Amino acid sequence: MRKFIKNLTLFFIIALIAGEIIVRMTHAVSDLPQRTIDEFGIQKYYPNQSGYWKGGEHKWVINELGWPGLLPRAYNNLITVIGDSYIENFMNPNDCHQAVLLKKQFPNYNFLEAGRSGVSLIEAMEISKQLDTLRPVYHLIYVNNNDFTESITNIQRLPDITQLNIKKGEIIYGKMKSPGIKKILYNWKLLYYFYNRFPLNLSTPLDKLKKKEDKPEDKFINSNNNEIQRLMVYIKQHYNTDNKILVFHPGTENTIIEICENAGFKVIKLNSENDKTWSFEHDSHWTCYGHNQVAIQVSNYIKNSL
Repeated sequence: MRKFIKNLTLFFIIALIAGEIIVRMTHAVSDLPQRTIDEFGIQKYYPNQSGYWKGGEHKWVINELGWPGLLPRAYNNLITVIGDSYIENFMNPNDCHQAVLLKKQFPNYNFLEAGRSGVSLIEAMEISKQLDTLRPVYHLIYVNNNDFTESITNIQRLPDITQLNIKKGEIIYGKMKSPGIKKILYNWKLLYYFYNRFPLNLSTPLDKLKKKEDKPEDKFINSNNNEIQRLMVYIKQHYNTDNKILVFHPGTENTIIEICENAGFKVIKLNSENDKTWSFEHDSHWTCYGHNQVAIQVSNYIKNSL
């Protein structure tokens, strides 16, 4: 009996090692960067990380500032690109990032991305405040319906997302969910593979993100108009909005866009009505083609503004 248990244990250990090697060599799961929270309460990534996306066809990189993508060679004539997982853009190669595509349109300008899944509008404003030290010409802030409603604790409290309590005028910074368990999952690839196949609902892994940006939520938005308007009042009072341009995803409710326009914000309305191939087949995130179409529409606006 002892010999049987010993052999079974040895077989199990060998199977674990072999499975781990196979998962790593085939990139059966994505390598995921480790997060941290800086002294200002902003969730970023530990600088100078890199890894393969699922399938191993391309690598993502985290730069010295803790954001995905490559840093510009210089910071003069700077335009920042701020947003959530669409700007984080791990699922595409670096040359499909907005900063790279916009740089091709404007060789005399430099572009810096600050993207991370889960960034709300109020956190994007906090990020822009940090980046104001670089004296950018514009901040391009890519937003959708959720970025407004998820910014407000009075609509729904989301502990892992930075939000504003509009009654108290107080920003509550997001906290990372289960950081210890995530660290184990992301480093033990075989375990993470099985977690993806049979998730325990600890959090949504990055390569399975499917947000609600493109789903109409007009009734929900209309019922929270007052809260969204109060959010915009707070933003106007506490941030420099003269150099901020809100870039609205296709499908964003017109009510939200009108509130922002009435508050004096510059806005870009992305349009994909005549082209349904912007996104992946089973994921709402933009493909390389979609990012290129976005960059074209954004650059057309900027050309008339610079």
